[in-house]
Amino acid sequence: MTTPGGFEPVFCTIVPPHVLDKLARNADPVRADRARRTIQRDAAERTRRGLTTVAGAPAVAARAGAEPGKPHRTVYDARGGTDLPGTKVRGEGEEPGQDATVNRAYAGLGATFEHYLKVYGRDSIDGAGLPLDATVHYDREYNNAFWNGEQMVFGDGDGEVFLDFTNSLDVIGHELTHGVTQHTANLTYYGQPGALNESVSDVFGTLVRQYAQGQSAAEADWLIGAELLGPDVTGTALRSMKAPGTAYDDDVLGKDPQPATMDDYVRTGRDNGGVHINSGIPNHAFYLLATELGGNAWERAGLIWYDVLTGGELAQDASFTDFAELTSKAARERFGDAAELEAVDKAWEQVGVRTA
Repeated sequence: MTTPGGFEPVFCTIVPPHVLDKLARNADPVRADRARRTIQRDAAERTRRGLTTVAGAPAVAARAGAEPGKPHRTVYDARGGTDLPGTKVRGEGEEPGQDATVNRAYAGLGATFEHYLKVYGRDSIDGAGLPLDATVHYDREYNNAFWNGEQMVFGDGDGEVFLDFTNSLDVIGHELTHGVTQHTANLTYYGQPGALNESVSDVFGTLVRQYAQGQSAAEADWLIGAELLGPDVTGTALRSMKAPGTAYDDDVLGKDPQPATMDDYVRTGRDNGGVHINSGIPNHAFYLLATELGGNAWERAGLIWYDVLTGGELAQDASFTDFAELTSKAARERFGDAAELEAVDKAWEQVGVRTA
């Protein structure tokens, strides 16, 4: 997506490249062809986003009648095509229709908006009431969902390996959080800052779901994309924050490559330096912190992570150590020299990242 240290156009998919690469080599020519077409479509959208960034993205206008502190959602239908945004099928305040995919997308945008507003006092992903747009039924048998810097886009999946990408609320929260990061720390999408970018999206994606479902840290499954895997896959989800590296292991998707600690950190030039792989390390640190503190993860652990993301001190090229030290500082500033600070430092130590 970019070179180290450069400004990257924001285009982030939920299914990692290494998964699609594995599928593209599948012995089943139909399955392999679907994966290749998804890879090609992702490349085309990434290029389009890059050109938009160079030319300058058009400003997103406020919707007529929009109220501060209220969501401004619009769902579009691509009808199997790739022109964005597509045909408008549901606007803010309109009643549900017959298309369950449209209704899930609308509800997911709302749940994410509510979480950020009620928990962190943030008015939409930019903090200033940015309208939330989503396109469903994108392309045909498209095995992905993405944030392109301006809106959400959902594929329907192929029904065998992946199901409808609106099925998973944490995936919707994950992708919209890339927008939050874009408007705050703007973490470079390469290497450790890129892995932090992905991890932050996983953290707030799961918090969106936990908040919506009223789950405590102990009750949550800490899986990302558990509702996406089709009947041909042996696995539980795309990623596990509780146990990175265990989400799937079969002939279709391969073996989950995420490490849980720095002992198994993966050095690779693929996937922008392994952003979807090494994100397992900060993911695991957040899980350890949240479960150590107990109760609702968004009430203390989530606030610490949010303070770091939005506090203005997180550099675009931040390392895991940089992020860890800022979480320690944020815990002290918000909670004092209490259990929260001790739990933060302990969580990072357990994954092999030391704080000052």
